Amino acid sequence: MRTRYFLIASTIASALVVAGCKQETKTPEPVRPVLSTVIEPAASGSTVAVGTVQPRYQTNLGFRVLGRLIARPVNVGDLVAEGQTIAAIDPTALELAVQSAKADLSKAEALLENAIGTEERKRILIKTDATTKQTLDDAEQVRAGAQASTARARANLTKAVEQQSYAQVKADFAGVVTAVSAEVGQVVSPGQSVVTVARPDVREAVVDIGADFPVPLTVGLPFTVSLQLLPDVQILGQIREIAPQADQVTRMRHVRIALNDPPESFRLGSTVTARLGKAYNPVLRVPASAVLTEGAETFVWVIDAPASTISLRKVDLSEEEGGIRVINGLTAGSRIVTAGIHSLKQGQQVRIEQDTTP
Repeated sequence: MRTRYFLIASTIASALVVAGCKQETKTPEPVRPVLSTVIEPAASGSTVAVGTVQPRYQTNLGFRVLGRLIARPVNVGDLVAEGQTIAAIDPTALELAVQSAKADLSKAEALLENAIGTEERKRILIKTDATTKQTLDDAEQVRAGAQASTARARANLTKAVEQQSYAQVKADFAGVVTAVSAEVGQVVSPGQSVVTVARPDVREAVVDIGADFPVPLTVGLPFTVSLQLLPDVQILGQIREIAPQADQVTRMRHVRIALNDPPESFRLGSTVTARLGKAYNPVLRVPASAVLTEGAETFVWVIDAPASTISLRKVDLSEEEGGIRVINGLTAGSRIVTAGIHSLKQGQQVRIEQDTTP
């Protein structure tokens, strides 16, 4: 009987051991779906930018005082000379202010002359003790006040005469009218732009360049600029100015290219095409979501397409305004993971779900 119980217990123990071994067997990890992208250099079309010819120097001219516009003898496209009157407002109020200031000055000068005469008489009388010292002191104070009033009236007259000259707007330099912002009869405010004058002798190409440009934008980068209507007419230029921020809507940046001795056909407002002036090395960029940072080193997950596995690769990157540029560690055609990089493991099986844009 005991032998039978012993056999049953041994059988149960063996079954439990076998069941425990089966539970300890690790199940294979499921294939992980990932988002990825293939790293490719920027397309050749992104080396072309379209823009217009614009002046380097232009000024928005307006009045310094409030008034009604009574004359604007220039229109868009007119050539103006330095010092030429290009707009005028009604000067009546300013002329009346000058007349009032002149009257105030005449009154102040008369009071000053009377105060000086009174003071001189008091000085003569005090020598004969015919008046008191207090009376002389009062006369001196009246004369000093009259002198101050005269100085103020003279300054007001100078100011009124200067403001009278504000009734006309004159060109600061010879140029061409590129815009008009007010019509005759309109009441204009101080500082409001009325006419825009530009210097046509110094012209530039202003283009919009996006973040996918294949080379970093730097001052002095050479370009070849041509007219869209006359593509055979080409001149050289260099970047002179780069906008500090991209446009919030288009995400592109305004770049001003200084033109080297442009011909007359490069008129203001002409549409131009700008291309890089020399050959460039292809630039590889990676999205920020693909970069794994550990201390001072950076890594990306590279997908082995035939084996559908991933491996962590150290790369050298450089942060630029156009994106993150690859310096070393990746070649064109490499496929990298672009999302969920912190939850992946070395050698893990993956499935490519969707390509993303770097």
